[in-house]
Amino acid sequence: MTSPVTLDRREGPYGEVVLRRRAEHYEIIANGTFLMDTSDGRSERLLIDAALAALPEESRTGASVLVGGLGVGFSLAHAAADPRWGRIAVAEREEAIIDWHRRGPLAAISGAALADPRTVILHTDLVAHLRTTTDTYDALCLDIDNGPDWTVTEDNESLYSAEGLAACAARLNPGGILAVWSARPSADFEESLRNAGFSAVRTEEIPVARGVPDVVHLGVRPG
Repeated sequence: MTSPVTLDRREGPYGEVVLRRRAEHYEIIANGTFLMDTSDGRSERLLIDAALAALPEESRTGASVLVGGLGVGFSLAHAAADPRWGRIAVAEREEAIIDWHRRGPLAAISGAALADPRTVILHTDLVAHLRTTTDTYDALCLDIDNGPDWTVTEDNESLYSAEGLAACAARLNPGGILAVWSARPSADFEESLRNAGFSAVRTEEIPVARGVPDVVHLGVRPG
């Protein structure tokens, strides 16, 4: 396996974040935990597609979405490539990641999406934003951790609690979709979604070469 080359390393309010290149791919590491890379964006694209498909057909054109986590930009780029999305907001708390997209090597993935007039980047912590903003969306597509059971920082754990899911529901329009990416299925999180009042709870899987599949957990805020 090719050894990674560190391109940038920064200390921020949430700890260390690192951008590495391994052969032709880029990797983001946060506090020593691998977050994602550019080798395969299928699950990030599924996050967007599954949320849109779960909306009522009459609500899909002009729908609004909040993407939680800019990451390597696959989710944003995929949303911007679909003209049915009317408003695309992305919440990203790490200034370094935003910089890597605006002025660094990740611009190759997200440049067109960032230039799209439907797109706005919110430099903010997603958990805090959900609890303070008055904006509402047709879909929340969240990918800030390796899953509900494997968070990058302890503060993120509250997002998957009853209080955090209530905050998500409050930011969704009636019939809106909550989609949460995870590196592994979580039956406990499915139950948490149901207990929080979400309906039509289900999990879509993306097979991987080895180990358990990546998944997207989905729930509908009742109308």
